[in-house]
Amino acid sequence: MEYAIGVAAAIAVGLFASVIGFDKERSFYPVVLIVIAILYLLFAAIAGSPESLVAESIPALLFVVTATLGFRKTPWLVVVGLALHGVFDFIHHVVITNPGVPIWWPGFCLTYDITAAVYLAALILVRRSSNATSPLA
Repeated sequence: MEYAIGVAAAIAVGLFASVIGFDKERSFYPVVLIVIAILYLLFAAIAGSPESLVAESIPALLFVVTATLGFRKTPWLVVVGLALHGVFDFIHHVVITNPGVPIWWPGFCLTYDITAAVYLAALILVRRSSNATSPLA
């Protein structure tokens, strides 16, 4: 069930951002990636686990750097960051012990991240092929 909800949520957020115009701003998807990256820090804080908080800080920082570079250089780095965060969700439990992560979170976040990456990639390609003047192009 968490997989279906992750896909539906990413599509809903993507469509909402496109209809409203949020994603016309170059910063929208990098900010989404940053928020996604820091949620594991939130789970560590909720669990009261300083060890998990420190361990989660390293990958979170890498995703924040990827989002920043994607904002500055090319949105394709944000696509890669979202997709890699999906992979990270899949292996997270193997590399980091975080007692605050809900049991359903890895599946939800995995499908959200991959779907959001595909949506952003499609958005970039559509906007470039239509020669739209967009910050994403």
